Amino acid sequence: MKAVKPKEAAGFTVKCLDKLIEAATTDAYNESEQVSGFLTLIDDNLAVPFTTFVLGQTVIVTGVDLTESDQIVAICMLGNTAQAIPVLDLPMPTPLTEGAEWIAAYRRWCGS
Repeated sequence: MKAVKPKEAAGFTVKCLDKLIEAATTDAYNESEQVSGFLTLIDDNLAVPFTTFVLGQTVIVTGVDLTESDQIVAICMLGNTAQAIPVLDLPMPTPLTEGAEWIAAYRRWCGS
């Protein structure tokens, strides 16, 4: 399987991503609530588990979580070891997994 660098995880129009950003951030009063909106929609829509490559190793992404510093991370498994990887840095697989558009929208919102 080929992994795509985060900034290359395209295939979604700016208009589409902007609509997703609007959906994730509507009714949010501050940045923390906006991030929570993205987390909820990524968690609800991202098809997990899926495999990708991190540092040359095949890992299984089993879900997403939010750190204490309001960073959305993917929970990656390698054997029995779990590691949280920021979704902004997570290489996405090709073909993209269902729901990857939400990660792309979050990256656009973050300016990545």
